[in-house]
Amino acid sequence: MTQPVAVLKTTPLHSAHRKLGAKMVDFGGWDMPVQYSGILDEHQAVRQRVGLFDVSHMGEIEIRGHEAGAFTDSITTNAVAKLKIGQAHYSGLLYEHGGFVDDILVHKVADDHYFLCVNASNQEKDFEHIAAGNQSGATVEFASGRYAQLAIQGPRALATLGKLTTTDLAAIVYYHFVDGVVSGVPARIARTGYTGEDGFEIYIAPDQAERIWNEILGAGAEFGIKPCGLGARNTLRLEAKMALYGHEIHASITPWEADLAWIVKMDKGEFIGRAALLKQKAQGVTRKLIGFEMTGRGIGRDGYEVLLDGVPAGWVTSGGPSPTLNKNIGLCYLPCDRAKPGQRIQVLIRSQPVEAVTVATPFYKRAK
Repeated sequence: MTQPVAVLKTTPLHSAHRKLGAKMVDFGGWDMPVQYSGILDEHQAVRQRVGLFDVSHMGEIEIRGHEAGAFTDSITTNAVAKLKIGQAHYSGLLYEHGGFVDDILVHKVADDHYFLCVNASNQEKDFEHIAAGNQSGATVEFASGRYAQLAIQGPRALATLGKLTTTDLAAIVYYHFVDGVVSGVPARIARTGYTGEDGFEIYIAPDQAERIWNEILGAGAEFGIKPCGLGARNTLRLEAKMALYGHEIHASITPWEADLAWIVKMDKGEFIGRAALLKQKAQGVTRKLIGFEMTGRGIGRDGYEVLLDGVPAGWVTSGGPSPTLNKNIGLCYLPCDRAKPGQRIQVLIRSQPVEAVTVATPFYKRAK
C-alpha cells in the first residue's frame, strides 16, 4: 500500500525563494531554503555586511489579560516581572522534570500583553503546554498565522532597514523592540537575532512579506546584501554558541546542563520545572555543554560519540567548519569535571578516534 506523501508547510516567501534559485530542504516539516549563493558566501555576508533571512516558519503565541505577566512568569524560567515595556529576553519553557519544552523569546508589549516567539517545529506543542498550565484567567492565543518574520543581520543591517522606516533604529537597545512601520505597513521591530551580529527581526503581516523582502534586498544592494538560508543561519549561530532545540537542548536536558543558568531566575518564585532544578542542583549536575576545536583531521558532526582517555563519555550536539575562524568546531556534552577548556578529547569519526581539545565559548564574539 502506497504511503501518503507528507505535504510540507511553506512560508509566505516560498515563491520568492524559488525565484531566487534557492536550494530547498525539509526542515521540521517546512520547505525552507538551505542556501542561495552558498553557505560560505552567505555566512561572510552577515559577518562583514548584511544578510536577509526568512524566519516566518517560527511561531508566535500571545498572552493577554490582567494576569498575563504573572502567568508568563509562572511558565518560563527568566524573570518576566523585571521586563520593561518594549523589552525582550531569552527564556525557557520547561517540563516539570526540568527538561526543555523549548527555548523562546518573551517580549513585553504592555503590562497586560506578552508576545512569545517560539521554534517552528515546537509551536503547536508549546501552545498546548502553555494553554494546559493556564488557570490564571489570562488569554493564550496561537497567533502564528498573523505574522511573517524577517531577520536583517550584520554590520550594515541598521543602514539597510533604516531606508524603509522612520523609526529611530539606533535608539532601539539590544533585546528591545518598537512597534513601528516598515515599508508603509505596521511592523514589530526587534533588535534581536540568531547570528552573533547586530541586526533586527521584524514581524509583519504575511500578505506583505514578499514585497517587503524584495524592498529590503533593494535597500541593502549597495552594501552587498545576500538572501541567506538555514545553512548559514546554523554556522553563524554555532560560532556564537547559540543553542538549537533538538541539539544542545531537548526534553532530557536541563538549563544547568546546557550552560544556560543565566536564563533561570530561581529567586523569582514558582515556575514549571523549578522544583526539579532545585533537586538537580542539590544532588549535583553530572554533565555540561562545552565547546571544542578539532586538532586532528576531521569534522565532529552532530551525534558523534566523544571519548575521554579512550572511553565513551559524551556526544557532539552540533559541529562543523567555522568559516570565520577557519577551524572545525563543535559543542558537546561531557562530565562536569572535564567540561572545561583545555581538555584533550577524541571524537569518534567513522569508527576512528580523532583528536580535539575543549575551548572557551562563544567561538566568535563581534567587536562592540
